[in-house]
Amino acid sequence: MRTTKLINVAAATLTGILLFAGANSAHAANQLVARVSLSTQRMEVIVDGQKAFEWKVSTGRKGYRTPTGSYKPTRMHTMWRSRKYDNAPMPHSVFFNGGYAVHATDAVKRLGTPASHGCVRLHPDNASDFYKLVQTYGAGNTRILIVQ
Repeated sequence: MRTTKLINVAAATLTGILLFAGANSAHAANQLVARVSLSTQRMEVIVDGQKAFEWKVSTGRKGYRTPTGSYKPTRMHTMWRSRKYDNAPMPHSVFFNGGYAVHATDAVKRLGTPASHGCVRLHPDNASDFYKLVQTYGAGNTRILIVQ
């Protein structure tokens, strides 16, 4: 019951954020920040200075790295396949640095631990929500911040 309630609250929050952003998309204050912590394997989604979501992620495992820094989205794809890693699916990809992206994974049991080749992996529902937020706010109003 508690999980269902949290999911419903999260869905209502996302809907409210999207409706608010859509109604005021020309407003300069509309800013979206995804702050990814490599040490905690979490991503905070901050909308107009207010924390809206916190999700588990998987970033670069041993032998691979996720680049740190501040980035703007460079391109987005509802479905992308990795040319480098055996045509692996990358649903709801938000690319931010060359071939690095925030995207969905089907390896949800690994979320919260380093498990990727360097991308930031999210639960499919969260990746879809993040993708929609970036679409709504626009790449110019979105920042992906990756910290240790």
